[in-house]
Amino acid sequence: MTALDRTDPEGEIARAAKACSNTGRWGPDDVLGTLNFLDDAKRREGAALVRRGAAFSLSQPFGADGPQTGWRRRTNPVHTMLDTGLDAERGGQGFPHGIGGADDVVFMPLQCSTQWDGLGHIFDHGTAYNGRRAGDVVTSEGDQVTGIQTVADRIAGRGVLLDVGRVLGDDAHGTGGELPDGFAITVEHLEATIAAQGPSSAVGRGDLVVVRTGRYARARREGWNGYAGGDSPGLSFTTARWLHAAEIAGIATDTWGFEVRPNEFEHAFQPLHQVCIPHVGLFIGEMWDLDALAADCAADGVYDFWLSAAPIPVVGAVGAPVNPLAVK
Repeated sequence: MTALDRTDPEGEIARAAKACSNTGRWGPDDVLGTLNFLDDAKRREGAALVRRGAAFSLSQPFGADGPQTGWRRRTNPVHTMLDTGLDAERGGQGFPHGIGGADDVVFMPLQCSTQWDGLGHIFDHGTAYNGRRAGDVVTSEGDQVTGIQTVADRIAGRGVLLDVGRVLGDDAHGTGGELPDGFAITVEHLEATIAAQGPSSAVGRGDLVVVRTGRYARARREGWNGYAGGDSPGLSFTTARWLHAAEIAGIATDTWGFEVRPNEFEHAFQPLHQVCIPHVGLFIGEMWDLDALAADCAADGVYDFWLSAAPIPVVGAVGAPVNPLAVK
């Protein structure tokens, strides 16, 4: 297991940032980061994994009763009807020949439920992905360089599930296995999961990896109880070098914050984000629902699949909602 000096968060972050840097790797103008690994050949490989045609939505609901608590102005979606069936019945919509309709609007933070973090979401000492000044990238008008719309046609390929919750967690509640809050998933845990699941869960260049901890299964059973922002299992900071070396295109979890919470250093906040986004250029997904997919993978022993997970291309956004679709 990689040693971690918990008394030196600044030093550990700096060392990992240097060791894992992709700055300049694809040229000074690059806006894709690790999605450069996901090429046409990788998409063809992913598409060939469709065997049965079984499809799984990996999105949590976008509703008013979601996990958000208002922290940093993140709220749950507010959905309002603009036209209703009642309006149509009463003939007040102004359309001819009896036609009527319903219309609606939603207001929500772009990262209130299942979503991707874009490359303009996190900075390190004022530096954004590819060595750019944070203030030159994200202004009051949005992300002017790496806005989420730049990857609208990129995130589709071979998906791989690592069901750490099933392999290493407790299944006392019959949900497929759950890790406790504060469980830091190390490289050793990831490799043990791959070994237990078999060859179809091997992780390689250009893959889209999804890691199930079981935290969302517990939230559905017990209520949110701090799901957004509270304690949670998640990836250990020590996985930074593995994530970089594996050359994966993206990674997502069924947790709010991707990495273990509480974080492994005192007086630190999301240090793995601080390395992975501005230095590795890694796309990170959070709050995905992996339970039905995990049950199917456990049943047939196949852990790779076609995954299409394009974000809504909100121009200038630093993250965006997504309804990931896994097809086996």
